[in-house]
Amino acid sequence: MDFWSGGAGTAEDIPARSLSQDREASPGQPPEPPAGEPPAVIFLPSGPVEASPEPGPAEASEKMAERPTEAAEQPAAAEAVREAPEQPAAAETAEQTLARAAELAESCRGELGKRIVGQKDMINGLLAALVAGGHILLEGVPGLAKTTAVKSLAEITGLLFKRIQFTPDLLPADLTGTLVWEQGTGTFSVRRGPVFANVILADEINRAPAKVQSALLEAMQEGQVTIGEQTYPLPDPFFVLATQNPIEHEGTYPLPEAELDRFLLKVLLGYPDPEEEIRILRQTAPIGAEHADRSAPLAVILDRAALHSLRRAAELVRVDPELERYMVAVTTATRPPAGSPSPNQRDNKGRYSRNTQEGIYRYIAFGASPRGAIALHRLARIFALFEGRSWVIPEDVKAAAYPALRHRLVLSYEAEADGLDADTVLSRLLSFIPLP
Repeated sequence: MDFWSGGAGTAEDIPARSLSQDREASPGQPPEPPAGEPPAVIFLPSGPVEASPEPGPAEASEKMAERPTEAAEQPAAAEAVREAPEQPAAAETAEQTLARAAELAESCRGELGKRIVGQKDMINGLLAALVAGGHILLEGVPGLAKTTAVKSLAEITGLLFKRIQFTPDLLPADLTGTLVWEQGTGTFSVRRGPVFANVILADEINRAPAKVQSALLEAMQEGQVTIGEQTYPLPDPFFVLATQNPIEHEGTYPLPEAELDRFLLKVLLGYPDPEEEIRILRQTAPIGAEHADRSAPLAVILDRAALHSLRRAAELVRVDPELERYMVAVTTATRPPAGSPSPNQRDNKGRYSRNTQEGIYRYIAFGASPRGAIALHRLARIFALFEGRSWVIPEDVKAAAYPALRHRLVLSYEAEADGLDADTVLSRLLSFIPLP
């Protein structure tokens, strides 16, 4: 037999064996070396290693037959590994989705809190209207950060933002756009107005005349505007945040009920408390820099994808059928009973008629439409989502009733004479309706 020598030894150093000794070995068993003869040794660079006995003819043939099978199995196994489908990621549960949405809403409130001191109702209302896909009306005296809040909301969303300052001489074309004659081509081209944006700040909306408010009404309700003979869709999402000043009436035009009904909610802004006002003083710009903006830019944490995730999470919030009946009861309670005279109608003696049922309906001329019930249903679910719950409780409905219904009530002259506002009337109505 020939052996490879990796050391100083040679083939001549290994004693030879006779053929008869190999024949006497049993088939399939390795031949044993003669008595007294040391086993064969192979010299490798790392040192001497004892050589295993040479296999017999039968065992060698079996191993040769197994090698193709092993070689064929290795590519097959590798191919099976390559073709094995990847395990899909575990689907997110409803509880995880709701918890993540509540954390995102809290992050948005915290980011807006870097610019806005206090005004929790306004911040929650802005976020709720954005998630619900509705519009919001902010009412408050000047200096309560209405414009700053809207700008900050547009900044954390990263959406296209436009501000429109409403004035008595504003025209519908200033809002929606107009047709411009091109002298070179001899045709009209469309010049789109500032309403073609995602977030619209309608500042002092009650200063615009009726025809401008009608143009805005189409944009708010239909999500489109008409320029010339063509209708153009507005970008998605489309969100109108309108502000109005309640203490000025000169040069203003009260919003018609049809337009007020298009706002999902109305938020009333009050003065900050002393501690919040101290924080406002410390955050203002120094003397001589009234228009300086020292605040750091806000992070974009509510982009389109995050907004869609919040809307999907809001759809997971459950509403018990009894609570739905309670919402409808609250909405229908704002409507005077059928057949009763309107509080603003006079009798044959010139006196205003009075409906003394529950002592409240004499203050209501017209109640909320079914659109009010829809707004109440949406806001209650979103308020529950902001609290990290997957179900609505009666407190959510009562909290949503004021912003959802206060601008949908038309009060009588008697309510104005008695100094009652819409919130006072709603508070009395809610006290009459039993909780589910």
